[in-house]
Amino acid sequence: MSDEAALAGSFEQERPRLRAVAYRMLGSAAEADDAVQEAWLRLSRNGADGIESLPAWLTTVVARLCLNMLRTRGTRREAPLDDALPEPVEEAADPEQEAVLAESVGLAMLVVLDTLAPAERVAFVLHDMFAVPFDEIARMTERTPTAARQLASRARRRVRGADPAAKEAEVARQRHVVQAFLAASRDGDFEALVAVLDPDVVIHADRTAGPTPEPVDIRGRLRVAQGASAAAARVAFTEPALLNGVPGLVMAPAGRLRLVLTFTVVDDLITAIDVIADPERLRGVHIEVL
Repeated sequence: MSDEAALAGSFEQERPRLRAVAYRMLGSAAEADDAVQEAWLRLSRNGADGIESLPAWLTTVVARLCLNMLRTRGTRREAPLDDALPEPVEEAADPEQEAVLAESVGLAMLVVLDTLAPAERVAFVLHDMFAVPFDEIARMTERTPTAARQLASRARRRVRGADPAAKEAEVARQRHVVQAFLAASRDGDFEALVAVLDPDVVIHADRTAGPTPEPVDIRGRLRVAQGASAAAARVAFTEPALLNGVPGLVMAPAGRLRLVLTFTVVDDLITAIDVIADPERLRGVHIEVL
């Protein structure tokens, strides 16, 4: 076997791990593949001479590429949302593959990661998800190990929020109701939906989320249940999350936040649902991973 073939074989062994790292940093399968492929091109041009650890070298190259891509992404969050309640994952070259990758990470996690500064995201992903030492992260991000540790710590606070045990005690009941609503919506189970809705429940959709240019209110649990049970395709890309500290739902095809649903729960029944898709309002929603 030639040296080039051996090098290619070694790289292919590392490709799945590198792709997993890049996807968590970038939230896009296509961009992750681009970063991994660029790492291979650099390796094939320069060879492995002088590389003590090929996995570590490749991780460093991919991390730096991802960091640069995050820094130059710039205006992505400022782009206007498409039509309300869009069809899922229209941006993916391979929607099925993108959906599998998003599910492996968690849609809510991808949304929260997307709120981090580039260096924070890289530090958190490498250390908390892939156990890369801070000394190595420091070299990748061109910071000191102490600064790299601080980056990961800030990101961790954003991702995890307050003490999970204390928070769980406060929100467990509402979380159970919201998850029951989501499960019934996914299954198209009309009776189960009706069971978690107050008879006088109202759902309010803002101008971006509603089917018309004006806000829309729908009242009554039968009408709300009918609408929810008919949205199974979109619900497939919806997950529970903490929205401003309260359990709700985020819809994020391929990890791209499109809308959130906040709930008012009284006596274990949903009395109100607010559907938020307006970009300005979405920026005011603090999202944490359950």
